[in-house]
Amino acid sequence: MPQLPNSYAKQPTQQKQFYDRTLLSRLLPELVFMQFGQTDKRTIPKKEGDTINLRRMNKFPPATTPLVSGVTPAGRNLSFEEITATVKQYGDYAILTDLIELMGIDPIVTETLEAQGEQAGETLDMVVRNEVCKGTNVLYLTPGAVDRSDVADGDTLTGTAVRRVRQSMARNNVKALSGGYVAFIHPDAAYDLTGDPDWAKPNTYADPKNIFNGEIGKLWGVRFIETTMAPIWPGEGAGGADVYGTVVIGKDAYGIVDVAGKSKPETIVKPLGSAGVADALNQRSSVGWKALMTAVRLQELAILRVEHTVSI
Repeated sequence: MPQLPNSYAKQPTQQKQFYDRTLLSRLLPELVFMQFGQTDKRTIPKKEGDTINLRRMNKFPPATTPLVSGVTPAGRNLSFEEITATVKQYGDYAILTDLIELMGIDPIVTETLEAQGEQAGETLDMVVRNEVCKGTNVLYLTPGAVDRSDVADGDTLTGTAVRRVRQSMARNNVKALSGGYVAFIHPDAAYDLTGDPDWAKPNTYADPKNIFNGEIGKLWGVRFIETTMAPIWPGEGAGGADVYGTVVIGKDAYGIVDVAGKSKPETIVKPLGSAGVADALNQRSSVGWKALMTAVRLQELAILRVEHTVSI
């Protein structure tokens, strides 16, 4: 069967690169949680399955017993902690009608890719956020609270609470990232915290090129990243209060796992006529994206979820 006319079944390399750049230009600003995920040695090679086993050697205790002359000590066996992560595929697409008639880069395709870039960014960042927020290391700001249902109205995030957070991280020997620990904070919680007299804006403590994506300020050694992706549990607090989560992390807290670099979304454009007889009149094309990745918590004590309410 001869090739149908007016179809662009094969995308030139330059056009494909344009599509990728268009999607990423909208995707990158949304990657808040992903920007701190450890990626070194977290890639599964092609044809090696969908699961990775991560192994970390456990810490040796201090050897404070003096050696005896001529006597070889017993030594110590190595011990490891193993963590398993399985990648999953995410993606979506949109069907476009035959109003797209011209070959090459069409404004409708570009607009669709821009919208899907935001979608991809939110999707992948949410996957990471959901994994990070499953951690067992929690600080409830309501005195005496042992569960989310105990968190009450009025127990907002304050400078005193941030000092407690820093103390907890330091006592657990959690290493800081560049310039301090990092916290993901919802705008509603940031409203309460930024009025603290010790609050510092990014331009007062960091070179502009070293400011994190979404960073709004620093307090007591914690750098705050504002994002609407910070978790909220509506109605789950005491008396039906909405509970907010401010998630604080240290170095190497969690990782991003992919297969052969496929965590970067791939753009997929199926032009008019590419479906053959299934689209006999060249009426439909599609624009989509997909990515293959997962997130994994690497060190529970390096992730502290602070649960509280807000004043507004």
